[in-house]
Amino acid sequence: MTERHTTFCRICEALCGLEVEVEGGRITRIRPDAEHVATDGFSCVKGLKQYRLYDSEDRLRRPRIRENGALRDATWDEALARIGADVRRIRGAHGPDSLAMYVGTAAGFSLLHPIFAQGFMQGLGSRSMYATATQDCSNKFAVARHVYGFPFTQPFPDVDRVRCLIVVGANPVVSKWSFLQVPNPAKRLKAIEARGGRLFFVDPRRTESAKVAGEHVFIRPGTDVFFYASFLEALIARGGVDTATVRAHTRGYEALRAFAEAWPAERTARATGIEPARLREMVDAYATADGAALYCSTGVNMGGHGALAFWLQEAINAISGNLDRRGGTLVGKGIFDFPKLAKRSGTLMSDARSRVGGFGQVNDAFPGGVLADEILTPGDGQVRALFVTGGNPLLTMAGADKLRRALESLDLLVCLDILPNETAELADVVLPCTSPLQRPDLPFVFPLWLGMQARPYLQATRAVVPPEGEQLDEATIYTLLSRACGAPQFGSRVVQKTLELALKDDARGLPRLPLESMLSLMLRLSGEGGFDALADTAHGRLRPDHPGGDYLGERVLTADGLIDLAPAPLLEAARGLDSALEEETRSAKRLRLITRRAVTTHNSWTHNLADFVEGERGSNYLYMHADDLARLGLTDGDLADVRSDAGAVRVPVRRLNDLMPGTVALPHGWGHQRARGLSVASQTRGVNVNLLAPSGEAHVDPLSGMSKLTAIEVEVAKASGAQDAADWSGLPA
Repeated sequence: MTERHTTFCRICEALCGLEVEVEGGRITRIRPDAEHVATDGFSCVKGLKQYRLYDSEDRLRRPRIRENGALRDATWDEALARIGADVRRIRGAHGPDSLAMYVGTAAGFSLLHPIFAQGFMQGLGSRSMYATATQDCSNKFAVARHVYGFPFTQPFPDVDRVRCLIVVGANPVVSKWSFLQVPNPAKRLKAIEARGGRLFFVDPRRTESAKVAGEHVFIRPGTDVFFYASFLEALIARGGVDTATVRAHTRGYEALRAFAEAWPAERTARATGIEPARLREMVDAYATADGAALYCSTGVNMGGHGALAFWLQEAINAISGNLDRRGGTLVGKGIFDFPKLAKRSGTLMSDARSRVGGFGQVNDAFPGGVLADEILTPGDGQVRALFVTGGNPLLTMAGADKLRRALESLDLLVCLDILPNETAELADVVLPCTSPLQRPDLPFVFPLWLGMQARPYLQATRAVVPPEGEQLDEATIYTLLSRACGAPQFGSRVVQKTLELALKDDARGLPRLPLESMLSLMLRLSGEGGFDALADTAHGRLRPDHPGGDYLGERVLTADGLIDLAPAPLLEAARGLDSALEEETRSAKRLRLITRRAVTTHNSWTHNLADFVEGERGSNYLYMHADDLARLGLTDGDLADVRSDAGAVRVPVRRLNDLMPGTVALPHGWGHQRARGLSVASQTRGVNVNLLAPSGEAHVDPLSGMSKLTAIEVEVAKASGAQDAADWSGLPA
């Protein structure tokens, strides 16, 4: 008998409503929820086929522990005892900071997972937290803390009302919107034009989004900060400043204006490739629109000047009067005032400094770019054990070769995941987690606690199918780990005892927390009723729309309640832009490497489904403009050696005239050949682009803790020596 369930996807920010068919305890089909209150029957192919990825024979179903150099199945008691004994020994001998955690992207799309992971680390007394944010978005958090007083204050475009939207380094049609829930992005982009608005995409590649709607403007990779500086200068010069807003709600305008005066478009055009007239056309469209917004994502974030670029973007949106207004950028409200409560308690506001490089924490996490050095560098606080939760740092971080050496040297490596990825191949203990469709849930932190939704709504989902084997949800796992390691959740014996009393054996005889009851308590405390009532509202429940005008003067969390347009650390860092512009001019003829994503891939973890990697899709390719191919004597399909200062890879080339000449693109998330536990992905032939990205303290942005993962200077040449296309892996640097 076929059962039908409604739920929502938890692969990315879009959270698309889904209708799931189940027979005999297994999912047989997923289709979009046509009656959903916000997602309107939209879902991407990844969301519709995700259950086939979760049903893989490779799926982790039991704990595994390493013995005699190999992983074997184990019981939970064995795995927890092994971890507990090692953690107690390492902590006793080397202190709590020798125990570290890396929190991956998958953890972020579950509500309870990151809460309990943080609670475990607090119980250990360790500050050694690392997260994927320092690979793709921590510039936004670092800047928001300076400008708005709290890192999770992230204004977003009012996409359903904006009349001029300028998107820099983002491709929402494929990658969705960073942090913001906007279902069916192509529909939203077309609607901007349909209501007479202007839409610009500033990018080194004419992306899928630019082909859907709007105008495309080429920009040389890594020069976004100069575009923003000249945009600011031109906006001020044409009188586009809302002086009433600036006087009432901001400070530092004069310092910002003085900075901008040095950056006319004529000065930056050679570096960016954007003609002054074209830039001023965009500024005019922005300044005259009845509601406008600048928005950026990973192409800007990861390009080397992400913090300064995002600062200038936010300053422009603020001084133009577009911040906190309908049709401009909004600051949402969640089901409770999380920013106010978090700042009062010091959550996400740590001032700790890393042992290597002295980098500050962003959102209570150190830069991933120094993790390998923190493991390999002897001394007090040297990282000797690492918990990896919902992530795959070996494939997704800069300096993969060094990181592999570092992980192999650890006294203890524990991975929590649903599939045995590359990092788990090196683990001492691997713990099997439930998939999103095997657990009850609420939307993750950005829509739930911050209200970052184009159309605000609330939804709850029960588990669609039960766990298999001995899989457990992460909240339960971290409760068990806390007990085994003598590290009470959140450092509180009372909390830990309460959680242990709540554990009840399920039908398999395994202890589990009552997740629905815990989520229900959260909803009730927020005045949103209980979990059951919300889950029974199958297609979601609309919340009040964003009013605009309720942030400035009311919810700004700086000490004086004013937006800081010119924070001292950002102004100080901006002094280095003069020399950076000179370097851009000197290197103008060198190739710059960017990444890209296909609609069938999501970072590194969807390549174990045959449908997504069949035929030509079984590898990544180096995409090049026809002019660059001809100049280098390459033709479509040739193998090429790609070298940077950090490393080299061999990969086939493909012509793509959507690229700006001088730009090459190599999709990220590939290089699975060593992932023996992934039977499909390990047979793919792609290469890890992050072998070309340097790690270490010299290559980490001191403002944001981010590594540079795009706009990397490379040399490309026809493959020399052996032409074995069966091994497109890393080459000697």
